[in-house]
Amino acid sequence: MKKRLIEIKWGLIFVIMMLLWMYFEKAMGWHDVNIVDHATYTNLVAIPSILIYVFALIDKRKKHFDNVMSWKQGFISGLIITAVVVILTPLSQLITHELITPDYFENVSAYAVNQGQMTNEEALQYFNLSSYLWQAMIGAAVFGIVTSALVALFVRKSA
Repeated sequence: MKKRLIEIKWGLIFVIMMLLWMYFEKAMGWHDVNIVDHATYTNLVAIPSILIYVFALIDKRKKHFDNVMSWKQGFISGLIITAVVVILTPLSQLITHELITPDYFENVSAYAVNQGQMTNEEALQYFNLSSYLWQAMIGAAVFGIVTSALVALFVRKSA
């Protein structure tokens, strides 16, 4: 367990960043008055997300592997970070939708219906905490696996 503290630390940093990002989105109005911009600008979270994986794997390489790390070692470290994020996703979604932006589901449902993208029933079925828990966990897993594989390619270092 001790040799995985770096990954746990960076997984926690990632979750905190995501909570701060949700607060930022709410402050920008992307969850209410500027919801029309949400689908476009929410994707910008990929930038700090990828940077966290880069910093995490460099940290792991320097502190655990004496500045030499194979792709496989980096990928495994990234997978552990991903596992931490996925495990904490239900809690972060609860914090997001109960504390940071409690009206989000109502707002996004109304927007989707008003734009003719969904019926009211479809919107209610799609935009709810249960649905978002699954979407967020699957999304975190897929994003984390792909990001881990790619970032490990760039931060690997041989002797």
